[in-house]
Amino acid sequence: MIRRALASFFLPGTIALALFCAGAVEAKKPEVRRARAVSDDELKVAYGTSDFGHGDIAAPRTKAVSVLVEDARTGEVLYEKNADARRAAASTQKLLTALIVAEEGYLDKRVTVQRVDTQAEPVRLNIKTGDTYQRIDLLRALLVKSPNDVARCLARDNAGSIELFAEKMNAKARSLGAMHSNFINPNGLPMPDQYSTARDLARIARAAYANPTIRSIVCLPQLVFRYADGRTRELENTNKILKRLPYCNGMKTGYT
Repeated sequence: MIRRALASFFLPGTIALALFCAGAVEAKKPEVRRARAVSDDELKVAYGTSDFGHGDIAAPRTKAVSVLVEDARTGEVLYEKNADARRAAASTQKLLTALIVAEEGYLDKRVTVQRVDTQAEPVRLNIKTGDTYQRIDLLRALLVKSPNDVARCLARDNAGSIELFAEKMNAKARSLGAMHSNFINPNGLPMPDQYSTARDLARIARAAYANPTIRSIVCLPQLVFRYADGRTRELENTNKILKRLPYCNGMKTGYT
């Protein structure tokens, strides 16, 4: 079986989006790692090229089926390949879920887990029916560890049902100019007729990164989640690029 990895990450001022083929919160306050300023020369080394997208040098070689790199400040596309082809977005679409939840606010409000929330395939955080958590706790877990049950819980809490939340996802995507996507669930698990494109996901990622709450979470290498019964669990960020590139600001990964 082919496993596809999808990655959305930020270097200072840059969005890279690629589709590859081949309670209470912390018991301890996680350290928020801030990206330092990066020189033009360092960016050239990071990309293995210089000034790509401006015509003076060949574009980078990629194994990805679809790629889009854009300037996060201006929206200028620096490099693209099959950026409008329909692809399964997997967990990268949780950025849209998180954006809707974060923008509607009241993140200190407590959410009671319902049985329907727990009916999700792995990865799960294994939250239990009847447990209560603050929205912000669940939002942090969603963006760091990417559990599917947490996505369902936040979506159902926000809109009343998964189906109604999907309608909000599609409306929000269209408002961001992501016109070639169709979302059916909040977690990105494969479903017929659910898809997006690298270009649409880049637009969603850019909007998500403009949200200060999301921006403060996606840069975390790890956090400690406290369950309703008092147990704690350290959650490591699924975005391994955070550890490989000191000037990576975070964002979201996904697998399908």
